[in-house]
Amino acid sequence: MTEHDNPATSSDHDPTLVLLKVEEAARRLSIGRTTCYALIRSGELESIDIGRLRRVPADAPAAYLARRRAARRAA
Repeated sequence: MTEHDNPATSSDHDPTLVLLKVEEAARRLSIGRTTCYALIRSGELESIDIGRLRRVPADAPAAYLARRRAARRAA
């Protein structure tokens, strides 16, 4: 099985995606799903509800990382 055969992996780097599943956002940040949900709960990682679904804007993981890096530089 190649990387392209696995839909969970191939969607991680799809530049056309506007919203990510929480699991996809967690993979982009190299963190676990539970940690990702904790960041969402705390408001550190932006997310939205669509019906009963929780989605993370595709640019939110990069924005979270940029805020963390800026905070680390300021400390």
